[in-house]
Amino acid sequence: MKAKKKRGSKIQSKLIKYIWICVIPLIILFSIAIIRLYGFYQDYDLLVRNITSANEYNMSFKESMDEMMYRIIIGSANWTNADEKLEDDDPKALIAEAKEHFIQLREKTTEDNVRADLTALIRLLEILDERVEDILKNVEEGGHYDENMEMLDMNIRTLTSLIQEDIQKYIYDEAQNMEMLRRQVASSLLNTIRIMIIVLIIILVVIYFLSRRLSERITEPITELVGMTEKFAGGDFTVSYHPDRDDEMKTLADSFNSMVKEIENLVEDIHREQENAKDAELRLLQEQINPHFLYNTLDAIIWMTEAGENKKAIQIIQELSSFFRISLSKGESEITIRNEREHVKNYLEIQRYRYQDILDYEINISDDILDYHIQKLTLQPIVENALYHGIKNKRGGGKITVEGYLSNRDEKSEGDVSGTIIFKIKDSGIGMNEEELTRLRKLISGEITIDDKRGFGMANVEKRITMLYGEEYGISVDSEYEEGTTVTVRIPIQ
Repeated sequence: MKAKKKRGSKIQSKLIKYIWICVIPLIILFSIAIIRLYGFYQDYDLLVRNITSANEYNMSFKESMDEMMYRIIIGSANWTNADEKLEDDDPKALIAEAKEHFIQLREKTTEDNVRADLTALIRLLEILDERVEDILKNVEEGGHYDENMEMLDMNIRTLTSLIQEDIQKYIYDEAQNMEMLRRQVASSLLNTIRIMIIVLIIILVVIYFLSRRLSERITEPITELVGMTEKFAGGDFTVSYHPDRDDEMKTLADSFNSMVKEIENLVEDIHREQENAKDAELRLLQEQINPHFLYNTLDAIIWMTEAGENKKAIQIIQELSSFFRISLSKGESEITIRNEREHVKNYLEIQRYRYQDILDYEINISDDILDYHIQKLTLQPIVENALYHGIKNKRGGGKITVEGYLSNRDEKSEGDVSGTIIFKIKDSGIGMNEEELTRLRKLISGEITIDDKRGFGMANVEKRITMLYGEEYGISVDSEYEEGTTVTVRIPIQ
């Protein structure tokens, strides 16, 4: 069975628009907060890495440099023998590495006091490099042991002490900057939280008023339409409803107005037409386009809207609108089986919203008969009978199955003729005992004329089919108590 293509819902579009109006400010606010916090995180991470790397030099540079130069002066480092030099005993490489590191730190910093600390530190490293070079030349020449030891005490150790002090000063200044950044982050975070709370309160207020507005936009016209329907149910055929809007409610109002006008015309025809066939068809039409069914459904829509189930309310409005369009069918008495199937589906979908805990259904009508014609309101009264007198009366509910196919010679039952279309409406409801089944069969066949709502709809369907197509066509009923009921409808190909 092909799925019905749903048209866009204007009420749903408005609902989505209102949701985005509330969500977008929150997205923007959270995005700004995340970007700002990420920027603070990067600054904080840079400070931590700078302090950590500088602290490594603070812990090891002086000791390593002093010990390395002492070993070179006393000859244990083999500085004069290139083949026996160790990579760890190269003071110039150590100075170059430290200088390069602190130059990179100076390029990254934006604080003037930290830049000054690093500039002084780099200058001391350059002086230390010059003093180290002097000692290394003496070591290579040989014979300058006392002079080298004096230069180690007076120059190298003094310079490494000064370098260590500058590194400590740099670490102290960066720690101060970190504390300032921490305060800035705390202040910014507090401000952001305040702003978010204020914006959240504003959004909640906006959501409240938008929800009220949307609810009023949906419920007010439905309430007005319910009032019109109640007047119509009381016999006032002059009512009409013209909402000042262009959405599903306008479609529903137009359908209601058309329905009222159509029923008014049909009632007038009752007075002019005395034929039984016309009378039966009009009575069936009046029962199916039941004002009580309409305003009960509208009450359900109002309840769903007030409960916040707007999507379900929109869906049931669309199903109800389609139901009435097919019911009216521009005054035509015949429609395609495709439209009759859609009419039954709309009816069951609407009822499933009301009886969702007890009702399930399935429609299996063969595609090769969808374009044939059928008297409108042939299947729906039988489906309604299955729901109200079968499913609702059985504890725990049940399922309604509608099948339709073209009979052939192999499948032909007793009474079938070539080219017969067969429909079977099955329910797993309470069923009937033999006495009830016999009484219903007599009512359908016209043997008795007791005013029984259980069989009125099916009796009218039977009467119209036999009058139009002959006695070989019509309705048959089979039922078992507590098992369910099956109604078979036979009509010729049209």
